[in-house]
Amino acid sequence: MKIVGCILFLLSFCNYQNKSKQSVNSVEEYKLIWSDEFDKGMLPDSTRWGYDIGGHGWGNKELQTYTYQRHENARIENGLLVIEARREARNGMNYTSARLVTKGNGEWRYGKVEVKAKIPRGRGTWPAIWMLPVNNAYGKWPQSGEIDIMEHVGFDPGNIHGTVHTEAFNHKDGTQRGKKIAVPNAQDNFHLYSIEWTTEKIDFLVDDNVYFSFKNNHGYKAWPFDQAFYLILNIAVGGTWGGQKGVDDRIFPQHLLVDYVRVYQKQ
Repeated sequence: MKIVGCILFLLSFCNYQNKSKQSVNSVEEYKLIWSDEFDKGMLPDSTRWGYDIGGHGWGNKELQTYTYQRHENARIENGLLVIEARREARNGMNYTSARLVTKGNGEWRYGKVEVKAKIPRGRGTWPAIWMLPVNNAYGKWPQSGEIDIMEHVGFDPGNIHGTVHTEAFNHKDGTQRGKKIAVPNAQDNFHLYSIEWTTEKIDFLVDDNVYFSFKNNHGYKAWPFDQAFYLILNIAVGGTWGGQKGVDDRIFPQHLLVDYVRVYQKQ
């Protein structure tokens, strides 16, 4: 029995060693190239983040106006990025929020993008972590692509969506490609939302678990993802999807809290 026990121990130890090596190798194949830990200053770092501003509906009949460097809508607080949607009249709209972009400061083709975040709650909120092309090489949206790393609509709490839009696959035609995953405590706890993007596919992950893969079908109409994209963080209010069940004005203010953003590429 002692001999059998020793053999079993050695087998389990070797198996552990192999798993450890696999884990180390999978980490080592990526190198951190861009990040923000949100541990300095009072406003988002202007060397990393810019702003989309205005309140023209953003193609989705959204109800907010996005502001520029306004502490009430985007700030650093207790080591977190806080994006706040508020019920207040400004620039002809009844809600304010912020839409932060890395365009001009962080633009990538392929790699791993990670955002650790806690999302807002309430009917009418529509937070998103997503990417758009730096240059519309294949034409205007959706021809040059869109990568939605995380979307959530407040009227359907706890369901996280990962989606791509291209000329061949987009929500205007009802042909978009994506999946949803249940994350019941997404509004109470932080979770890691990420993609792993290669020449052949984009994997969508929550807490390092792949729940959707979009494969390269070749040809730009299906796969325009061979160009640089930039990252966007925002909370929309209402809109064609987020506002399908109306907006509950009693919930505001609401917050998208971001612990960190990290971008890796293979060495």
